[in-house]
Amino acid sequence: MKYGAILSAILAITLTSAAIAEENVLPQPVQHILDIRKVPYDTLSVYVQDVDSGEVVVRWQDEVPRNPASTMKLLTTLVGLDVLGPTYQWNTEVYVLGEISDGRLDGDLLIRGYGDPFMVTERVWQMLRLVRQAGIQEIDGNLLIDDSYFHVNGYDPAEFDRQPLRAYNVAPNALLTNFKVVRYWFEPDHEHNAVRVWVDPPLENLHVENRLALGRGYCGGYQRGITVTANEAIDKMIFSGRFPNGCKKYAMDRTALSHNEFTYGLFMSVWRESGGEFRGGWMNTTTPEDLEPIVTFKSLPLAEIISRINKNSNNVMARQILYTLSAETLGPPGTESGGRKVIEDWLQDTGIELATLRLDNGAGLSRDARVSAREFGALLEYAWRQPYMPEYVASMALSGLDGTLRRKFDDAQLTGRAHLKTGSLDHVSAIAGYLQSRSGRRFAVVMLHNHEGVHRGPGEEAQVALLSWLYEQ
Repeated sequence: MKYGAILSAILAITLTSAAIAEENVLPQPVQHILDIRKVPYDTLSVYVQDVDSGEVVVRWQDEVPRNPASTMKLLTTLVGLDVLGPTYQWNTEVYVLGEISDGRLDGDLLIRGYGDPFMVTERVWQMLRLVRQAGIQEIDGNLLIDDSYFHVNGYDPAEFDRQPLRAYNVAPNALLTNFKVVRYWFEPDHEHNAVRVWVDPPLENLHVENRLALGRGYCGGYQRGITVTANEAIDKMIFSGRFPNGCKKYAMDRTALSHNEFTYGLFMSVWRESGGEFRGGWMNTTTPEDLEPIVTFKSLPLAEIISRINKNSNNVMARQILYTLSAETLGPPGTESGGRKVIEDWLQDTGIELATLRLDNGAGLSRDARVSAREFGALLEYAWRQPYMPEYVASMALSGLDGTLRRKFDDAQLTGRAHLKTGSLDHVSAIAGYLQSRSGRRFAVVMLHNHEGVHRGPGEEAQVALLSWLYEQ
């Protein structure tokens, strides 16, 4: 049965099934989807609660621990809001080790990071503009980098899925810049029967070898026919294959370099682009205790940061929150295990029992993470009663309108009705968040689905069935 036909069947069943389900019984539209797709009922967990009355509307396999994928970010960001506060800001400090005279720094420039999750290229430019306003145009020394506020031990970006160049596998870092990600642009050069490649941001210490050939065809296929390889240091990217001449432009995001080498390359690019002079190298260091910064650059507030995390499901930003919780609560350097302890202590203090919880890295990019739907529902019910509830709910994608839901749940009745965090891994499909029904009732909704192939469509179809049914309540 085609996807559109399935949605029509859901609607027909929904309109005739508006009564509240008995506990431990799946709504009929959800059963219908599982039957069509031949998916066993016991691979699914559902928990729905009316957040105003406290009435449990649907319970199904709700005590079974399952992999929640990226919905786990809702726990990490909730604790971040509660412990750090919605107005919390990260600092990035700039120091000089030398004398400034006539716009020239006779010495080194030092940048110290404290874990800002959103130090993208534009914000690096803003920070360096403040450095220029402090009277520096020429640096006659090196760039010193202090990323000691976090300790990331033995992280292998290939461990999760053997895709070390993928942006979602980037490790945390106290001086994370532009997510350590480069956007490569590809464009056919019909005149020379070739393919042009350019890099954003341009990094002088990143080398690109273009072996692409221009082929005939429409603009389609996996990665548009582009094969990507890199050397061990990830400072040389090789592009090969046949790029279809039917493409106008194509963009691909991939990681590059080490964290500090990336920051050095980005610094050189932005500094020189804005008219500054710099000819030095870079070194890793720790900041002397008696040194005063010439610039303290503040991040966006935490409430804005978690919106970027949850709407777009940014893994490394979520992990930056976990490390920050560790450093701010237990003292630097921040660690993953420290962040987990802070969350465990927070759960104990708030009285929320997550007995099945296995947090892992706090981002949900894990085969080992686990939580039950009932426990997740308790978390959402707690958040609904907190003073920062509006900031928390607004951080989630809005059905059919933005983030990971821009093209999901976008039929007329569900558009704009749900604030949800999605989660998807191989054989995992999940949603968690809030929905407002036609009658104005508000529900906390958790749906965790772990089954072979469920991420290829059946999981989303079951989600549509549940949300459409709830909308009619």
